[in-house]
Amino acid sequence: MFKLVKIAIRNLFRYRRRTLLTMSLITIGVAFVLVFVSVTASFKSMMVGEITDSMLGHIQIHKKGYVASIDNLPLNLNLKPGQLQKVENALAGIPKIEAYSPRLKFGGVFSNFVDSTNVRLNAVDPEKEMATVPLLASRIINGKKTIEPGEILVPELLARGMKVEVGDIAVVVATNEDGSVNGYQFTVGGIVSSVTGPGGRDGYIHIEDGRQILRLDEPEVSEVAIRLEKLAALDDVEARLQETLGRETNPSGKPVFEIHTWKKLTPFFNVVRMIDIMTFFIKLMLIAIVLISVMNVMIMAVYERTREIGTIAAIGTLPGRILSLFVFEGLSLGILGAVSGTVLGSLAIVVLNASKVRFSFGRAQGLILNAGIDPIDVLTIGLIVIAVAVLAGFRPAFRASRLEPVEALRHV
Repeated sequence: MFKLVKIAIRNLFRYRRRTLLTMSLITIGVAFVLVFVSVTASFKSMMVGEITDSMLGHIQIHKKGYVASIDNLPLNLNLKPGQLQKVENALAGIPKIEAYSPRLKFGGVFSNFVDSTNVRLNAVDPEKEMATVPLLASRIINGKKTIEPGEILVPELLARGMKVEVGDIAVVVATNEDGSVNGYQFTVGGIVSSVTGPGGRDGYIHIEDGRQILRLDEPEVSEVAIRLEKLAALDDVEARLQETLGRETNPSGKPVFEIHTWKKLTPFFNVVRMIDIMTFFIKLMLIAIVLISVMNVMIMAVYERTREIGTIAAIGTLPGRILSLFVFEGLSLGILGAVSGTVLGSLAIVVLNASKVRFSFGRAQGLILNAGIDPIDVLTIGLIVIAVAVLAGFRPAFRASRLEPVEALRHV
């Protein structure tokens, strides 16, 4: 086999200009795909991080039917204490969970004694919430980076429109589950920005204040947000939660809980899917480049060496040997192109990271692109290039191995 490889490489460089041109095309194609994949993966990772670490968390657990009615923030679909205990027991049995935060969500009227407007309130345990969505603190653009009892984080949109500042007094009026109305006075502890832009009406208060406004006799919650140690464990953790909590049914035999990952809770997942589709088509372009380039080289090699093929066939070289010779030429082209393309792509990524390219996503300003090469991506792209190079060379190689010696020797 070593001799075949040696002969194949020697034959390739008999036509240096053509071989180098073909290798250059493959090299540039591999480098381009590696840079594109690394940059899009970096952007996707930062985009997902901004969404999950600022507000959503990686997974959320609700009472069945809550998400379908989430625009109304229904209080009658809160998780009761016994149900919350079952959720916490299930979470305790999964080591891949880093933190979780029970949340009480409801709508109300926000007033600064001059103007009033509606607001969506998230009543949370500050310590658990900050551990579950660690970027929440960075969204507090004025005031303390925490949520104290008796204080409210006012959404930026409301604060700007109603000219509310940190330290002002405001009142929140909310209707509890039985229809009675209750008002509660707060001190504005901070101004919180929206995750995806200047809009948004989500404010934050302490969970104990939320229970007092709604006059809850028991510690109910609307949802439990979960943060994982690694996002790669998302599908596994979801499956385990579905296995433990999905079996819980009410007296009517219907499921009690519903479990949703961040992918089902935000439309930005469609953007992530679009990036994956773009990456797939870029890889198809690479396959086309390699296929056409290698096939062209191999067809010309068979045509120009027809008499040579006839000669080695006439002295007793088996068709399988001739086939292997040309297949190894295609294999060598693929390997050399993949290696040189990986080196060039790696250098391009190093230069790109050194340039510290900045961009913005939603409210996040000045994010620095940090592209990196996943070894699995390098291996996958390299194997694709090599496999396609071999396939591209197989058809001409098969034709060469089937040439009749007498006809081949007559070729001019």
